[in-house]
Amino acid sequence: MSDVHDRLKSIIQSSDNIVFFGGAGVSTESGIPDFRSEDGIYNMKYKYPPEMILSHSFFMQNPGEFYRFYKDKLLYPHAKPNKAHYALAELERQGKLKAVITQNVDGLHHAAGSVNVLELHGSGNRNYCMACGEVFTLDVVLEADNIPLCPCGGVVRPDVVLFDESLDQRVIAESVNAIRNAEVLIVGGTSLNVYPAAGLIQYYRGNKLILINKSETSYDDYASVVIRDSIGETLSKVVSPVVG
Repeated sequence: MSDVHDRLKSIIQSSDNIVFFGGAGVSTESGIPDFRSEDGIYNMKYKYPPEMILSHSFFMQNPGEFYRFYKDKLLYPHAKPNKAHYALAELERQGKLKAVITQNVDGLHHAAGSVNVLELHGSGNRNYCMACGEVFTLDVVLEADNIPLCPCGGVVRPDVVLFDESLDQRVIAESVNAIRNAEVLIVGGTSLNVYPAAGLIQYYRGNKLILINKSETSYDDYASVVIRDSIGETLSKVVSPVVG
């Protein structure tokens, strides 16, 4: 194990107040593509730009086209948690990790066993009727021929934050509080370019910022440890045992 991994392991072992902030790179190791890389969703060609399809206004005007894209490119119901998810769940079981803050909507942190998960952009596993509020699992979306409908006749939509929509203020407040009070903040699998989520890092007041990402971030110069590697491979080297 390298010196930088030894330092990361030492920081983790000596703290019981760690917060993790993660992005799409956490889930790419589970076979879920990211958005902004060269092969990401935003660089694929569609009839409409992905940013338009995933907007609230587009969903309201053309839910059929939205669901064709959403089910084809954003839902991965057979994806399984990877080493990163299990390592973080283990840290929580050990009482070290106080919160996972994620920009992902795949629910894999919960699937790995994490409990205190703050989902900034919601979850595709939760869905609700826009007319009566009835809550549905992901199955209602997967099994629908096109637009999933509630028995009342209302359109069912995923409980995810679309473009043109605001983040949940309760989740934001809890995330700010967790980051502000963290001794160690581990940021993984994100380039920290997506706002307002990335702006949450500014609330960190400690001096043990850990950045694990394959590319540079705007916070590299402020970090105690910077590791250019996959989040799963990195955490699996310093956290044991990893259940999976």
